[in-house]
Amino acid sequence: MLRRIQTITLPTEFGPFLMSAYARTDSDPMPHIILTTSDDIGKHALVRIHSECLTGDLLGSYRCDCGEQLHESLRIIQEQGGVLIYLRQEGRGIGLINKMRAYELQDQGLNTADANLHLGFAADGRSYEDAIAILKDLGIEQITLLTNNPEKIKALDDAGSVEVIGRKPLIIKPRKENDDYLRTKQDVFGHLLDSH
Repeated sequence: MLRRIQTITLPTEFGPFLMSAYARTDSDPMPHIILTTSDDIGKHALVRIHSECLTGDLLGSYRCDCGEQLHESLRIIQEQGGVLIYLRQEGRGIGLINKMRAYELQDQGLNTADANLHLGFAADGRSYEDAIAILKDLGIEQITLLTNNPEKIKALDDAGSVEVIGRKPLIIKPRKENDDYLRTKQDVFGHLLDSH
């Protein structure tokens, strides 16, 4: 059973957040993290569900737009209120080492989806069940989702326990290093990249 283990106050460059760890055991070394602007979010909230990307989020990689999306989400949520759910599912669910293997295949000409398939994984193996469980634990029933990914909206809609009543786009200016990646997101995964 996924549950909230610990909550702290976290001052950041974007402003103060409440940071909570969600896990199934107290000793889980890789809990999901949420950042909120208030203890009482209410039944409707602006929500960003962000899947872990160590290379982009922590190291500032230009191969993707993940770190920039994370920072822009934190800025928006600090400004408007809401919650960021940080899911520990690196590399669209394949883990860091396999993501690095996929990067090597991308350097040889495969796109991000085909590289995952070549390694024997789904093009996108992420799950949003834990995010839904966290939203339910927070008492959130309706969300405006901060996303460009229609599959994320569909996954939440299909689960039926949280209603997506709106979408707020999260558009990051492309770089030459991630132009192909963003094109794959748009052409293969159907992401709604309004400026690309």
